[in-house]
Amino acid sequence: MTTSGYSYVFLGRPITSPRGDEHATTYRGLLRALVERGHTALFLERGETPGADGDLVARRRGEVARYASLEELKDRFSGAVRRADLVIVGSRVLEGAAIGAWVTAEAGGRAALHDLDTHGTLRDLAAGRHEHITPALVPRYDLYLSSAGGPTLELLERRHGAARARPLYCGVDPELYFPEPSACVWDLGHLGDHREDTRAPLERLLLQPARLLPRASFAVAGARYPASVDFPENVSRIERVPAGAHRGFYGAQRFTLDVTPRDAADAGCSPGARLFEAAACGAAIVSDGWPGIDGFFHPGEEILIARSTEDVLRLLCDMPDRARAAVGRRARRRALAEHTAAHRAEALERLTREVLDAGSRRGRGGLGGPRGAVL
Repeated sequence: MTTSGYSYVFLGRPITSPRGDEHATTYRGLLRALVERGHTALFLERGETPGADGDLVARRRGEVARYASLEELKDRFSGAVRRADLVIVGSRVLEGAAIGAWVTAEAGGRAALHDLDTHGTLRDLAAGRHEHITPALVPRYDLYLSSAGGPTLELLERRHGAARARPLYCGVDPELYFPEPSACVWDLGHLGDHREDTRAPLERLLLQPARLLPRASFAVAGARYPASVDFPENVSRIERVPAGAHRGFYGAQRFTLDVTPRDAADAGCSPGARLFEAAACGAAIVSDGWPGIDGFFHPGEEILIARSTEDVLRLLCDMPDRARAAVGRRARRRALAEHTAAHRAEALERLTREVLDAGSRRGRGGLGGPRGAVL
């Protein structure tokens, strides 16, 4: 708890939707943790009507308000943006570039970008796609909060001019994610929407093992899988698992597979929200592995690394249940010790203090000048 709380305004994709995607679950937990640490948090999302759990979010996780257009956002919330210590624009927000330009000009305190898809942002910048972010806008943010750490932070600063690139990883809300034991339904499962850059590891680490072990059972839960994906008969296809059912889905598996998009795996230090969710639920996680994963979970003890079909077959066929369950317990202990929403709120608090202590905000770009240079 700090002696005096900070005031935060977030602008992000909707979090009151009952769908419970990674963006929503990340911010719900973060907002509640900030409020519990004595801060105030206002989350602004675009939409016409409140979601099914809007009252719950407003009561326990800070205030949530909706706006229908960019014009309404400016008319209703300019005062809140000017008063806040830190205004945080989330990634992939509708009209994000226009919102970012307004926030970096209007904010009376500091302005930050919280990028939960840093590698997607870098792809967009390289391809000249500027709906969510523009090259000129990156240096105008006082703080670039990245879901990817390691060398990506230096890339953001050196190549794209970010004033301060700092990691702020996804975290897990332990009130929502905890072990929910149930009868074992699947030997190996995966929760995640289809992405072309995760198709190869999914094929190698789940679909091919399913073909070679016809008496074993597998599951793939998520949307947008095309007809071209060849699912064997022993793979259950689930279009959607509601957020409240994630615990049960993890609990019904012997092992759960976490796969990483190609660019994130190549860059390293890019854990996704589902990784921490599964760990908090005590799942025995099988990961395709990436540089820096040992900074989050200890391979072989808290997480299992499989890079080939043969690696997965050995785990499924040879690993005793007692050893498998012990991996899940250790993963949960690590998640609760280092990777909860409260830990991310504490990190955001430190970063807020850092950027506020750097000097008064001048001009309309960032620290020290119109383009965010530090003087």
